[in-house]
Amino acid sequence: MIAFFPLLFYCFIVITFINCGFYTYISRFSFSTRSQCRTKKDAGISVLVCAQNEEKNLLTLIPKLLAQDYRQFEIILINDHSEDDTLQVMQDFATQNSLITIIDLKTKTGKKFGITKGILHAQYEHLLFTDADCIPQSKHWISEMTAQFSNEKQIILGYSGYSKIANSWLNKVIRFETLLTAMQYFGYAENKNPYMGVGRNLAYTKTLFKKSKGFESHAHLKPGDDDLFVNQNATKTNVAVCITLESFTRSEPKKNWNAWFIQKRRHTGVAHHYRSKHQLQLGAFYASQFLFFLLFVSLVAINQQLILILSIFMIREIMVWLITSKAAIKLQEKELIPYILILEPFLVSIQMLIFITNILIKPRRWN
Repeated sequence: MIAFFPLLFYCFIVITFINCGFYTYISRFSFSTRSQCRTKKDAGISVLVCAQNEEKNLLTLIPKLLAQDYRQFEIILINDHSEDDTLQVMQDFATQNSLITIIDLKTKTGKKFGITKGILHAQYEHLLFTDADCIPQSKHWISEMTAQFSNEKQIILGYSGYSKIANSWLNKVIRFETLLTAMQYFGYAENKNPYMGVGRNLAYTKTLFKKSKGFESHAHLKPGDDDLFVNQNATKTNVAVCITLESFTRSEPKKNWNAWFIQKRRHTGVAHHYRSKHQLQLGAFYASQFLFFLLFVSLVAINQQLILILSIFMIREIMVWLITSKAAIKLQEKELIPYILILEPFLVSIQMLIFITNILIKPRRWN
């Protein structure tokens, strides 16, 4: 093992340099001080929610949507063959408020089909999406997200975090993974290289959806109504980000490791359909993360040049902590800051396990 020390050491230097380069790239989001571009909008907004077996969540979400402080909007609720009282909950609210339109899928199933049908029924050009288990954090969610639209900006990326659960390591891991993902897609967008968005808080125009033929190119894949659509239609100039606190949404996280692990397997299962350059960039980032920790442990085990190796390790760790901490403050995840340097290698290990599992066992898809 000692004979391989020079090779491992030089590999460690290269991998550290590559990984720090990626963090420097996404740090444009963390350290950005530019103010959000806001334009007062008078145009109508269509808010779309596709739900399957979400009766309890809809009882919380729909009143929050109806309470939005925006002059002209509609709410399109899509029932995707629910087996509980989801449709009844929708109908109860609809009978009391004319803002609500219900689409009850009768033939085809699936979120992409439901969203497509909802968009075709939408009255307005600007479309805003969330999920049934997401709650807008203010009554200005619609106005904050849609204020980013312009003649050029046709896709708006928002932030959707997860609620905090006290004394839960799983909850910290979930929220940290969400934070790191947001750092990446916001950071790439800030560098005019957008690659994804999350359907829990996403907006785009009806014109763009129709022009791109919607989900046609990946209709055979059940996931991807959000990230694949953005990946295929985002350009250097047509994407804006919205990170004002009033634009955030928040969801209830998974409560056990198995449920979260299955969820992440599904989410990562479509990444190989991204544009080639994004597959390469994202793959290189995760590989550099994993190899950084693997090579560090290997070099420490050899027990040579420990001071130099530890110095390089600490320089990288301090850099990562600073960049991630700034993002955590922006995205209201300050509680995670003391745990960042522990959560990162832990999450990297889980992501590698997910990657290997997805290769060996095809993940089950959700509708």
